[in-house]
Amino acid sequence: MRSVGQQRRRGSSRNRSGWTCCSATMAWRTRPLPLLLLLLFALALLFLLECNCLSLICRLAWNRSFPNLGAPIAKAPPLRFLGGESGHRNGKTYVSSRFYSDSVDGRTRPASPATTRRAPTSKQRGNLLLKILQTNARSRTFAKRTDDFFRGHRSGPPCKDRFFMAWISSLEAFGPRELFSVESLFKSHPHACLLIVSNTMDSTLGSLLLKPFVERGFRVAAVSPDFTHLLKRTPAAPWFHRLRRREVSPGEVPLGQNLSNLLRLAVLYKYGGVYVDTDVIILKGFGGLRNTIGAQAVDAGTGNWTRLNNAVMVFDRRHPLLYKFLQEFAMTFDGNKWGHNGPYLVSRVAARIRGKPGYSFSVLPPPAFYPVGWNKISTLFSGPRNQSHSRWISENFGWIRGASYSLHLWNKQSSRIKVEEGSVISRIMLDSCVICNLSSSLVHKE
Repeated sequence: MRSVGQQRRRGSSRNRSGWTCCSATMAWRTRPLPLLLLLLFALALLFLLECNCLSLICRLAWNRSFPNLGAPIAKAPPLRFLGGESGHRNGKTYVSSRFYSDSVDGRTRPASPATTRRAPTSKQRGNLLLKILQTNARSRTFAKRTDDFFRGHRSGPPCKDRFFMAWISSLEAFGPRELFSVESLFKSHPHACLLIVSNTMDSTLGSLLLKPFVERGFRVAAVSPDFTHLLKRTPAAPWFHRLRRREVSPGEVPLGQNLSNLLRLAVLYKYGGVYVDTDVIILKGFGGLRNTIGAQAVDAGTGNWTRLNNAVMVFDRRHPLLYKFLQEFAMTFDGNKWGHNGPYLVSRVAARIRGKPGYSFSVLPPPAFYPVGWNKISTLFSGPRNQSHSRWISENFGWIRGASYSLHLWNKQSSRIKVEEGSVISRIMLDSCVICNLSSSLVHKE
């Protein structure tokens, strides 16, 4: 017989082994849980990677097969009107001189910086612009819409004063300064008709930009240009056809700039009237001006003009000087020299025919249209620093207002300069506005 002590030890041993067995069973049941989760996570990750790879392969195959298909059509984005970018810098409150919509071409939203591709080359930009300039549904109606607009078919009586602007840039670049140029025009010519010849402004969002003027009774419209119609029976028509066939090199200067130079000559030759750049502030009525162009520079000794500019021109329809301008454009086009097809072109032609019969035109001195040169325009943006500077601002403001028909802001040099409160420019803006909350949004305030 076993002693009680031996039975207790054996029972104790069984208990220990039983607990050991149970512990092992529980360990087996609990340990696989994190392992199972880890396995499921690994399988899910593998599945996602496989899907992404397949998606990428599919997209590459799709793009290779259908390279011309673009992104899905986006709804027209909301317009941020009269807002602009504001903030504080160097202790001064500023409002950005740029006016932004969320659209580049009046139809689609631009890509975000994170997804923007490498900037296109000059040749690529030129090719894109040429595609845009192909005749389309809107441009084919240019002649009818323009005739209806000037004849007052829908908008009122026939136009007495015809003004033109050309805009071959993105819609978002048509900012407060450009809109103020429109303001100043109607301040001085409330009954004039302004036609903005532009693909991008001839859009839903472009119409929204111009709506405040239309609601106030001003006659302004944007129409997509039909170059074929405008250049028909002019010396520039063959040149433009060669350009569209890629037989003319657009050069390094942006093609849009040179086409703007051509477009202003074409609309004046076709219809007659006044052309003004979108960075020109109109200061007084142009009544009495006829077949007129302005000098940008004169010889200090003789007083004779040495350079003209094409930012402001007043000409009758089919004036022979305009024909010569168009002829010169086609014969001497050079896309690699800035100004060669613009200010220098009108200067060359006018110098050659000066004094010849059959070309009746006037050249006004620089104060008429260009009272301040591009290299000094920044001085007009600064607010008063002291009493002496305040007097200088008052004197120059009075002189420009009295002597000039317009003021060229030379946006290439001044577009990034802020308009400070109390400056010559701010005083001119307040004096020439018709939608004055728009003008005040351009001015810095202390």
